[in-house]
Amino acid sequence: MSLNAQAQSVTTLEDAHAAIECLGRLTELYGERRQQLAESVGLTDQQWGVLEEIATEHFMPSLFARRRDSSAAAVSKILRQLVDKGFVVGAIAKGDARQRTFSLTARGRRVMDKLRESRKDAIREVWLAMDRDGVRAFMSFGKELIARLERYADTAKSEKE
Repeated sequence: MSLNAQAQSVTTLEDAHAAIECLGRLTELYGERRQQLAESVGLTDQQWGVLEEIATEHFMPSLFARRRDSSAAAVSKILRQLVDKGFVVGAIAKGDARQRTFSLTARGRRVMDKLRESRKDAIREVWLAMDRDGVRAFMSFGKELIARLERYADTAKSEKE
């Protein structure tokens, strides 16, 4: 590779800042769209997250709270809200009376079906209408960025210790 080609392939600080701004905007739009979808069925984004997890039939409130960096009390509050809306029912777990199990009601399943359909519509209108090579390049770049950010975070964490 010539020096001129090498110089052209080096990311500039301006490019990096523009990419970070773009990523921030994508993140913001993704969050806004999730909130719109959730609100369309009378939920918050957090309630939708819990409802999705309950739908997998492997929901454990304490594990969910840990994975989302949330408190057990916050997850418990969301569960109460979902029960009050009639989307979820709770029961004492078989074999361990200290645990509760949660499942979707018929109304909760209808809400999840509507959310899945809305998500499919958005994927079809936005993602499937895009150039396949562009989407694949985006995925490749995203995976590389994730790996680099994870390594950087691990290094920064190690340096603190």
